[in-house]
Amino acid sequence: MPVTEALCFLNPLNALPGVRAGWVGRVDGVEATLDRDETLALLRPAHESAVGSDHGRNHWWRAEQVHGKEIAVVPGPATVLAGDGLPVVPGVDGLVTATPGEMLGIYVADCGAIWLADRGSGAVGLLHSGKKGTEFGILSEAIGLMAREFGTRPADLIVVLGPCIRPPHYEIDFAAEIARQAARAGVGEFHDEGHNTACDLDRHYSYRMEKGRTGRMLALIMREEPS
Repeated sequence: MPVTEALCFLNPLNALPGVRAGWVGRVDGVEATLDRDETLALLRPAHESAVGSDHGRNHWWRAEQVHGKEIAVVPGPATVLAGDGLPVVPGVDGLVTATPGEMLGIYVADCGAIWLADRGSGAVGLLHSGKKGTEFGILSEAIGLMAREFGTRPADLIVVLGPCIRPPHYEIDFAAEIARQAARAGVGEFHDEGHNTACDLDRHYSYRMEKGRTGRMLALIMREEPS
């Protein structure tokens, strides 16, 4: 069964009317391999079940995740089939949308998932930001894109950084840099509860600690459809 957690670190997002954020942690009973796509295929039934049962969706948008800073607005972009059998938006590490009912998903296993929610427009976003993505400034890229596409003001944004690897288990504190970038951008609220993926392998996957033989956590967000 998937470990589906509405953890307290998501409370600032889930307290917003019309925003639904989720997190699927380590999945019991799935043996990870050194091949990312093979392991994601093994995790696919649990992830699909969580998206369906907890969020009422049968589809989620995925970024290819190439450790860059490119971001796609969905729906709309073309997709390609990934090695695990599901479509991804190629060449991007982030997704944003203002369309109700469109679920966004990002996989992580030491890199940080960054959730964004705009209290003004209702737009939401989800980013994959590890060492490289943080160096490239993917959070600033997302804020700029949301401003252009949806009229987002940084002061209206709630930004949450999820579990990721941190010192002393990793020599670069990219979580601290993400916080600094949020402050420089004028983000209204930035939340980081400091969860370290390397410290709790019962709940998290860690690429570094498990030497590549690991799975992926699934971060989710959507703007709910009007009832």
